[in-house]
Amino acid sequence: MPKITVASENGSPVELHYDVQGAGAPVVLIHGWPLSGRSWEKQVEVLVGAGYQAITYDRRGFGASTPAWDGHDYDTIASDLDALITLLDLTELTLVGFSAGGGAVARYIGTYGSTRVARAVLASAVTPFLHVTDGNPEGGLDDGTIAHFEAGIRADRAAFVDHFLTLLYSAGGQPSVSEPQRLHGRDLANLASLRATLVGPSQFGRTDFRDDLARFDVPTLVIHGDSDAVVPFQVSGRRSVAAIADSRLVLIEGGPHGINVSHADEFNRALLDFLAH
Repeated sequence: MPKITVASENGSPVELHYDVQGAGAPVVLIHGWPLSGRSWEKQVEVLVGAGYQAITYDRRGFGASTPAWDGHDYDTIASDLDALITLLDLTELTLVGFSAGGGAVARYIGTYGSTRVARAVLASAVTPFLHVTDGNPEGGLDDGTIAHFEAGIRADRAAFVDHFLTLLYSAGGQPSVSEPQRLHGRDLANLASLRATLVGPSQFGRTDFRDDLARFDVPTLVIHGDSDAVVPFQVSGRRSVAAIADSRLVLIEGGPHGINVSHADEFNRALLDFLAH
């Protein structure tokens, strides 16, 4: 897997590992917390088979990228994404962000515009703003819940990750994937650094993407599971569609948070249809 140096920390390079498969119009797939680019494997094969170039990468602290202490805020996440897009000289690209990766799509467009971007996809995304505040009572994540996440990670990260991957792939309290598939996701999450895992809930939970979504000027697909127990549709997907003028919604019946895995066929059909039109 090739790599790009995006910064330095304590005298050593901060490197992001990325992977490019296929040829054609580029599709950049941005993983969620605390996974890695390998969480997109059910999409990569389908995209390449349909004539697209599929690009995945591991964000700082995740997968095979440098376990950096800093740089987990969304301004830096968007800067890292811009560095990768610039290195590969991508144009007319589609940005696809899952969960926390949806925040990266939003902050990238909000900061760098859509000169290189033709389309955007927000999948089970943390947009527009999850933090419950006086000005955002519809948010689904309060300070107590964030603190609970952080305490669980500090006390027993392995147990926390195991529980989270169960929740990620469950709908109505029932598993939507096989146990080996859940364990595969858990293995990917366990590769993340403690630091990246620990600061994630505060970053995706407290970052306000509403101004970023207001700057979207490209066709956008919002795809969400109606049984998402991690980032419920009512506090995320519904509001993201309302905030983006040129957007369409695909709501997957019985879909948990991890719909790109649990409902990969439906997810891929919706993605390919969106790319084609």
